[in-house]
Amino acid sequence: MKERYVPENDDPRWPSDDKDTSSAEPKGTKGDGEATVWLPMSGSANGKTEELSVPKVTPESGSWFEPVVEVEDEPDVRETPTPQWSAFAPVTPVEPEKAEELPEPKTVFVKPVQPQHGGGPDWDQFDRGAPTPSRDAGPSRPEPRQELLDQEPPREQRPRRPEQNRVEPPRPAPVPSATMHARPVRIEPTEERFDTEATAGVQQSEPPSEEPPAAPAPKPKRRKRKILVITAVVVLLLLAGMGGASAMPKVSNRLGLPWAPNAPKADIPKPAGISRVLHGPDINGAGPTKDGLAAALAGPAGSADLGTLTGTVVDAATGDVLWDKNSGTPLTPASTTKILVVAAALLSLDHGMQIPTKIVQGADPGTAILVAGGDPSLTSLPLGTDSPLYPGAAHVDDLVAQVKKATGGKITKVQLDVSLFKGPTSAKGWDPEDTAAGNTYMAAVLPVMADGGRNDPKSDHAPRIANPAAALTQKIAGKLEAQAGGTTTAPKDAKVLGEVKSQPLAEFANSLLQLSDNMLADVLARQIAIAKGGEASFAGGAAATTDVLKQAGFDLTGVQINDGSGLSDQNKIPAKVLSEILAVAAAPDGKDSRTAKLRPLLAGLPVAGGSGTLEKRYGDPASAAGRGWVRGKTGTLSGVNTLAGVVLDTDGRMLVFALMSSGSDQNKGRAALDVVAATLHKCGCR
Repeated sequence: MKERYVPENDDPRWPSDDKDTSSAEPKGTKGDGEATVWLPMSGSANGKTEELSVPKVTPESGSWFEPVVEVEDEPDVRETPTPQWSAFAPVTPVEPEKAEELPEPKTVFVKPVQPQHGGGPDWDQFDRGAPTPSRDAGPSRPEPRQELLDQEPPREQRPRRPEQNRVEPPRPAPVPSATMHARPVRIEPTEERFDTEATAGVQQSEPPSEEPPAAPAPKPKRRKRKILVITAVVVLLLLAGMGGASAMPKVSNRLGLPWAPNAPKADIPKPAGISRVLHGPDINGAGPTKDGLAAALAGPAGSADLGTLTGTVVDAATGDVLWDKNSGTPLTPASTTKILVVAAALLSLDHGMQIPTKIVQGADPGTAILVAGGDPSLTSLPLGTDSPLYPGAAHVDDLVAQVKKATGGKITKVQLDVSLFKGPTSAKGWDPEDTAAGNTYMAAVLPVMADGGRNDPKSDHAPRIANPAAALTQKIAGKLEAQAGGTTTAPKDAKVLGEVKSQPLAEFANSLLQLSDNMLADVLARQIAIAKGGEASFAGGAAATTDVLKQAGFDLTGVQINDGSGLSDQNKIPAKVLSEILAVAAAPDGKDSRTAKLRPLLAGLPVAGGSGTLEKRYGDPASAAGRGWVRGKTGTLSGVNTLAGVVLDTDGRMLVFALMSSGSDQNKGRAALDVVAATLHKCGCR
């Protein structure tokens, strides 16, 4: 229990006798040895100031007054009015008229309890405005006025500063005369009562805490509750969505969930050791036998869909001929002619050689001359975009940018020099339609053009332009904001304004073989002729090609070629010539000195079902076994189907083959050739 607060130097003691000291005597007088103090009081009915006598306070007599407790005003907290107490009996507190306004502290006057003995003092004399009773007063006393019991007497209101606002406890009841025989009672705020004598000298508990009770916590807003509800709903929807999505096969497969369709049905096997060392074809084991191979190829090679078939199969490791069917008979090779041209170029030219294209200054500073160097692979695509047809090709925009930089853009005319190539622009044995505008096979063979003469730089089967060199000259003139000025011959010592170069020879040959590009093949044959000092023409290119191959030791008996592309139906090549060149290119390292130079030939061969002209083949069940294993150069003309390349058998042995069909249907003949090559892959053939 907290100790009650007692004012300093104010011990709760009471007078020890019952002498009446309340009689009206002058101020400062003494009656029967007792000093009486008179207190002025205002507010009487007649407007005069009355004096109220109370016993003099001494250390022996004690005090009649209760302390005043100051409490800081809390405007936001509603306080309950303090109940008013009588010195002798409790009364009901007066409630404020309006709950919204905090009432000012006030003193409530209550009617005291009537004493039970007669002849006592009249306690109504202590009411404000009542006369002070005398010692000779009779036993009777007037009734207290009811209005003093029910209403607050008027008093002067003093303005208060905000910091002085306080709540005062109720004033004590009027102090009775010392002659009173009633026993004083101390009333605690808890409504407990104690006799003063019983508590005199006892340590009193402290008054209740002056701090007002804490305001009740505000109720949570409905908005917060709505947010919580919405959040919970969203979470539930997300969980439901995730659960539904995880049940979908694609999602469960990607996440590797236990119920996924592709989940392992058994324990995951232990990892097996692997070797990352790449190795070439088997060259030490036993290869196929002639009898075994003959038995395996008897059916496929005898198909009526092949028409007249010639061919040969060679063991690349030993060079032995394992199967042969009239391989020395010259037949129209079609595009397999390109094998001879690429082989001759690889044997006679540097593999890093690049074909140049220049623009030089003409007779006056405002004239530029496009000097054709024989590169048809220039691309018209913007700088930074590689050609899908000829990877690594030079850009026309690069050439133009160099010229602008060298001249400051002061070019008014662009001329064309195509003097490098000689002779006709089409070869003997070509169909006139092969070079007609709009065909997809070939354009006029000229020493300069963009995109192989196509009108679409991204499509291999795009229509060709009738005069691709003139078209390129016009394009360059337009980029330089100049006019095309026709053909001319550039001076030998002319100032070079710009120069670009093709991809290296090995890459150039790769594009040629993959696409079976006719323009690149005929241009490459002329590059061989130029390197050998011959004429850069169809005849000069064909002669240079055969001369290089003969000088390299190949038997070209029965070979007759009129171009480098194989479009001429007058070309004749025996199958054994094709297989011999390929066998040298596929021979083990170090066995033949020509192998190193010819090896890039194999890299450019299309893969069955995977790239180039074989990409869409080997899809039939009869030939599907060769898919990815067969690599070969195709050849197709009317009534002619040829295929020459390499394949690995089931023992990892590399076999070289050359198959030439004459008089066969294009589609049926191709499919039959694919079956023969696929059989070689499936055959151990011993």
